[in-house]
Amino acid sequence: MTTTSLQPHATFAGKSTTQQFIDGSWREGRSEKTLTVTNPYNNDVLATIRQASVQDLDDAYRAAEAAQPAWATTAPSERRRILMRVAHLLEERREEIADWLVKESGSTIGKALFEVGAAASITLEASSFPARAHGRIMESDLPGKENRIYRRPLGVVGVISPWNFPLHLSQRSVAPALALGNAVVIKPASDTPLTGGLILARIFEEAGLPAGVLNVVVGAGSEIGDDFVSHPVPGLISFTGSTPVGRNVGKLATGGEHIKHVALELGGNSPFVVLADANLDAAVQAAVTGKFLHQGQICMAINRIIVEAPVHDEFLRRFTDAARHVPYGDPADSGTLVGPVVNDSQLNGLKAKIATAQQEGARMVVSGDINGRVIPPHVFADVTPDMDIAREEIFGPLVGILKADNEEHALKLANDHPYGLSSAVFTQDLDRGTRFALQVKAGMTHINDMPVNDEAHVSFGGERNSGLGRFNGDWAIDEFTTDHWISITPR
Repeated sequence: MTTTSLQPHATFAGKSTTQQFIDGSWREGRSEKTLTVTNPYNNDVLATIRQASVQDLDDAYRAAEAAQPAWATTAPSERRRILMRVAHLLEERREEIADWLVKESGSTIGKALFEVGAAASITLEASSFPARAHGRIMESDLPGKENRIYRRPLGVVGVISPWNFPLHLSQRSVAPALALGNAVVIKPASDTPLTGGLILARIFEEAGLPAGVLNVVVGAGSEIGDDFVSHPVPGLISFTGSTPVGRNVGKLATGGEHIKHVALELGGNSPFVVLADANLDAAVQAAVTGKFLHQGQICMAINRIIVEAPVHDEFLRRFTDAARHVPYGDPADSGTLVGPVVNDSQLNGLKAKIATAQQEGARMVVSGDINGRVIPPHVFADVTPDMDIAREEIFGPLVGILKADNEEHALKLANDHPYGLSSAVFTQDLDRGTRFALQVKAGMTHINDMPVNDEAHVSFGGERNSGLGRFNGDWAIDEFTTDHWISITPR
């Protein structure tokens, strides 16, 4: 194997960010494979990274395992200080990080700035966790005996993050895990290794995190993916990504020699329901943003629009008019809402979905010429629940509109799929909206808002094929710690 150092392209805060970060050191990976990171809009080469081997992965997990005990006993105030410093650096470097999100993931500038803010918010929320991980003292049936329930870190957490919100969806697991005394190894998506892991490593390094507590390995899933999950060191694997891959992660984590906890945030098929008494102007505005933000490449993005019959035609008219005027193209332009999809695989998959929708009888009412990886908004009417565009997760700027006979039918359509992440319902009767929302099979339902919602202190997660566990706030404390019962019997 050659040991020639690769020419770095990417820098962050004036430093090269194109190597593995293991045990506090930046070093070349030992795989035979190299990764070329490109801009999905114009194909500019951003970075060349020699990838991690299984040996590099083992080094990272062993470094985390060695560093974690001392980190867990670090004073809560010190862990809080480091997390707050990280949040400050995220805000201080907001423009630079956003620029990398635009270049690496095809994020529009508005979405990129929002994502940096979200990552800073979850970091600030996590900075309070060291003082919020409470144990309990419980009575015993035996006289004189005392039961103590200690809340302890899990040890080492492995984080596999996606390419669509790479910074935030890495930090959503990394910040709570570290705040609660765990060490972490990140495997970022190959499309976004910089914003999904290496930039975070630079920030935590500058904030003073001890060596080995956070490690980043950039490697091919075919080479290190299964080993990342099945390795004996991590006590929890936090995965965000597609349902098919998530199923495999769950099998490897719970069905192998070393059984471990899993937190899975998987695919979605978010219904956006418009009842007959809805404010149509507000519904259309929310539907446009909730569908086309970041090209629809969001797990919570609207997948189907379900409209009650009395207002179906009027909603369709207003929504299609709005969709035709959605600005698309260069993600670096401040007015752009729809930029490029992340890679050619996504592009080809979306082209196939457009063709299938037409073959199955959906009527295309909004379209446009595809330029490179930029797909203009595509809207389909006369969609039925058996069509692929209604049943499968789209993850792109395509949407189908279904007509519901009445509220009961709208609810049936909303639940007619195997997912259960986010959802939305529009009605001016808030009690009606609440009754409807409570019957939706999802982890999250938003009344008179789009399904794309996330707040750092509020439970985030799905049901059914959309995943296991919850992120954010007190729910993150539960996910990234475990209970240890210690009983004391005087003798």
